[in-house]
Amino acid sequence: MSGHLYLLRHGETEWSLSGQHTGRTDIPLTANGERRAADAGRMLAGLRGDEPLALVMSSPRSRATRTAELAGLSVTDVTEDLAEWDYGECEGLTTPQIRETIPDWTVWTHPCPGGETAEQVGARAQRVLARARKALADGDVVLVGHGHFGRVLVATWLELPPTEGVRFALDAAAVSELGDERGVPQIRRLNVPPLPERGLPHV
Repeated sequence: MSGHLYLLRHGETEWSLSGQHTGRTDIPLTANGERRAADAGRMLAGLRGDEPLALVMSSPRSRATRTAELAGLSVTDVTEDLAEWDYGECEGLTTPQIRETIPDWTVWTHPCPGGETAEQVGARAQRVLARARKALADGDVVLVGHGHFGRVLVATWLELPPTEGVRFALDAAAVSELGDERGVPQIRRLNVPPLPERGLPHV
């Protein structure tokens, strides 16, 4: 593997602020979300340097494609495989609201009625990573997507079950980098927040 694999979560939305589960709903970035997406692009460029980009994949939701645009990325492929977890009947609800009818509910431990199972989300992550691994032979790969699905991507990269994504945080507009050491998958950077133009984080 010669290239580097980067994950970029979309910028802030009103629902990411309120904690509402946002799967299929196409909600725009806030003004702050747009600023942070641009900051993330500058940080990503600083981390990557002059390395060639072999593939940029994005979720089709506008909050992801707009983040890619503001980050200065030219998307190669827009795919439903990178879409957020389909929350079914839990769409638009916060965890406390869901727990009013399903005690102790979390997306990691309970089903989403009418939505995807963790296994289905994990299967999408496998397909995305298969494409990414192939492209990494030619340069860097950037995946622009979402919070819960991005956490499943990290778990899948590490050869863990999709529900182990609970162990990884991915904040709005944060950048992560996945790699390997002699064929063993590893996390090189996780959930690095974008900073304004004053400089890059020390990681």
